[in-house]
Amino acid sequence: MQSLTFKRGVHPDDAKALTMDKSIKVILPKEGSELFFPMSQHIGAPCEPIVQKGDYVKVGQKIGEAKGFVSSPIFASVSGEVTDIRPVLIPSGGKSLAVVIKNDGLMAEYEGLKGCPDWTKLTKEEILNKIKEGGVVGMGGAGFPTQVKLAPKEEIDHVIVNAAECEPYLTCDYRLMLEQPEKLVEGLKIVLSLFPKAKGVIGIEDNKPEAIKILSDMVKDIPNIEVASLLKKFPQGSEKHIIYAVTGGREVPSGALPSAVGCIVDNVDTIISIYNAIVEGKPVMRKIMTVSGGAPMNPGNYQIRVGMTYKDIMDQIGGFKVEPAKMIAGGPMMGFTMYTLDTATTRTSSSLLCFTPEEAYIPPESSCIRCGKCVAHCPMGLQPYLLNKLALRGDSAGFLAHHGLDCISCGSCSFECPAKRQLAQSIAARKRIEGALKAAAKAKAAKAAEAKK
Repeated sequence: MQSLTFKRGVHPDDAKALTMDKSIKVILPKEGSELFFPMSQHIGAPCEPIVQKGDYVKVGQKIGEAKGFVSSPIFASVSGEVTDIRPVLIPSGGKSLAVVIKNDGLMAEYEGLKGCPDWTKLTKEEILNKIKEGGVVGMGGAGFPTQVKLAPKEEIDHVIVNAAECEPYLTCDYRLMLEQPEKLVEGLKIVLSLFPKAKGVIGIEDNKPEAIKILSDMVKDIPNIEVASLLKKFPQGSEKHIIYAVTGGREVPSGALPSAVGCIVDNVDTIISIYNAIVEGKPVMRKIMTVSGGAPMNPGNYQIRVGMTYKDIMDQIGGFKVEPAKMIAGGPMMGFTMYTLDTATTRTSSSLLCFTPEEAYIPPESSCIRCGKCVAHCPMGLQPYLLNKLALRGDSAGFLAHHGLDCISCGSCSFECPAKRQLAQSIAARKRIEGALKAAAKAKAAKAAEAKK
């Protein structure tokens, strides 16, 4: 099977050997521990808490109601008393209003969603509603509400399962493919039922031959599903780049969604969560995470309850053998560096990487030597050295004119830079500023329009 790929990109050491062979272990929160449920765990409007301090809630009970078209409800993953509703720290470094629940250890279950083993009897609208009411979002990190993604205006001919897992160290999706392949295939069938003219493609990087074999064998007699072997390269899992590889060269236009070229891309855990919500009647309450790096005592893959803190997780798996010099929520290329583990996990939490001083060492930044490596390897075809310069200068017009907003923050430029320039970081910071400026201008225009009425 020939491995497919995209233009440019980089080849970091995948560092997956630490956890690839570690099966998923279930971790339950300790009795008496507090869990934190941020109301902003997805792209779009934050949820509104629908419980109050002092309320008793059960496992699977809705505690955050979706507000707006692009939003997704949030559910309690433990039973216990709501002890507070207050802002808490989230992995990105920001804060979000959160419901705080003290776990009573009983795991009393709430009778909410109803499972439908024979999902073929459901209408398209019923399937989309169950996905929405199950709180399913992009579980790979983006957090886009899945019911919105699966209702595009355009005709879809490819439903692509992003099983690349191209970030170094991460192996949680790989373990899901090995341990729950039936759910993955059945979940993909459910999604394909929404798009009669589409075929399903499970794209897996070729450093995961066992997963390729297992899933290829499972779908060999399913006419509208196939497995595609992808070249091990970063960022192969970016939706624009996996589309290019799988479809033989389709390019998503700047500012457009994958549906513009007839494609929908969903992560492995997202597809399995669709299965869980529809067939088993289970909303999103658990997350599969990789804990890796040289510092943890027991690196591995763990099923945690959403809302646990990273500190609680580390305490339950044995803590550290050496004090970590750097901690990252997510992968080393696109994750967020954290200064504390007293941070709530969310339904998009994919990993916790804890590095020793040797692993975390990055040489000091020096002057750009105009080597052009950042340009040669940028998967979006941008000029990172120039965007870095424009970002540091605060040149908004120049940054936009050179397509700075098309940057996907993959970190390939910083990885390849021999001068160790903080290219990706400066560009990402400028993108946030441009986003804030755009939002402010939009609010100002709306206010002016309202005043004219």
